[in-house]
Amino acid sequence: MSQGSPKPDTEVSTEAFVWIARLTERERSTLIATFAGWMLDGLDVMAYSFVIPTLLIAWHMTRGQAGMLGTSALLISSLGGWLAGMLADRFGRVRVLQLTILWFALFTFLSGFTHTFTELLIVRGLQGLGFGGEWAVGSVLMGESIRTKYRGKAVGTVQGGWAIGWGISALCYTVFFSLMPVDLAWRAMFWIGILPALLVFYIRKHVPETEAFQSAHLAHRGGVMRIFAPAILRTTLLASLVSLGAQGGYYAITTWLPLYLKTARGLTTLDTGGYLAVVIAGSFCGYLTAAYLTDRLGRKGTLILFAACSLLAAILYTSAPIGNSVMLILGFPLGFFASGSFSPMGAFFTELFPTPLRASGQGFSYNLGRGAGALFPTFVGFFSARLSLGTSISAFAVLAYLTMIACVLLLPETRGRDLIA
Repeated sequence: MSQGSPKPDTEVSTEAFVWIARLTERERSTLIATFAGWMLDGLDVMAYSFVIPTLLIAWHMTRGQAGMLGTSALLISSLGGWLAGMLADRFGRVRVLQLTILWFALFTFLSGFTHTFTELLIVRGLQGLGFGGEWAVGSVLMGESIRTKYRGKAVGTVQGGWAIGWGISALCYTVFFSLMPVDLAWRAMFWIGILPALLVFYIRKHVPETEAFQSAHLAHRGGVMRIFAPAILRTTLLASLVSLGAQGGYYAITTWLPLYLKTARGLTTLDTGGYLAVVIAGSFCGYLTAAYLTDRLGRKGTLILFAACSLLAAILYTSAPIGNSVMLILGFPLGFFASGSFSPMGAFFTELFPTPLRASGQGFSYNLGRGAGALFPTFVGFFSARLSLGTSISAFAVLAYLTMIACVLLLPETRGRDLIA
């Protein structure tokens, strides 16, 4: 079938909770593997946000340097995502997915053995290669493995794994920093990052290569620069800017949130964990809600709705004159909308690119956006030396989400498209 106009799915309203039971064994195994992979990604990546306050003191870093550490992994992940996408279009999605998981798990673990700013900057940069590749390849694997009618919900649900990983990281932060010496606690936050390596055993046994890849006989045909050909260049650039908006806003907020709660709000470690728990709970609910709406409202409608609400939530949370009790409540919509903005993106990008270029195009667009968006934590860090931290966060969040909304409006709706070679 051709990639024609979207076909309405009349069964969506009855499948908000039971669609997973209707997946085939192959589809369900892929869903479990990619959900777990994204959960462990969240565990690894968000660990850094919890150790920032400690490293600022222990290593006498500036906020600008802390922002650079947050940016390094994200910036280099843009290269990792594109490289992994190219390899996945040539050698297969499953094989490359395993490689990326092992890579980022190893370098997250090694981060716990660093002793200087420079050492951690290098190791986190190397970690970013695998981190960027895992999302690019995993998202394509999911998009090609799940039937059209369930694709939006399935790919969006996988994003929910990030919130669980973030929650586990927050729990570890609360336990480690309450029971361990500080110098050991921050290292332990990185050491638990070796856990994703165990997922490779499950993938090798239960997750097959996609039929779309196999039937297309995706050898390396025509070169990786085809995503910049005139016929598809506009899609590549606009998708990159959508990704930039979502990730720039998200990382501008989440990278600095623990420090904001401890310094601007004066919360203790235990209280910070509680406030973050509300944000993380909202995050998980946002991922799942947006996943459902992706098939119900369409990719574009869901993206625009969540980006606009993310913008408003960021302003209220970081800049409005509110008390801590109100801020506790606002943490839920902050996490809900900022995280839900990602749920439609996997299905949307999968459907925008043709099969021979799908992993390359999606990997480049998502991760170019991540790389550019990765600069936002650094900008927040430097601007917070002149403005308040809360004002800096909200300013860059607004810029990011306005960019996202404008670019989504310029792309076509893709709901209901069948994936063909």
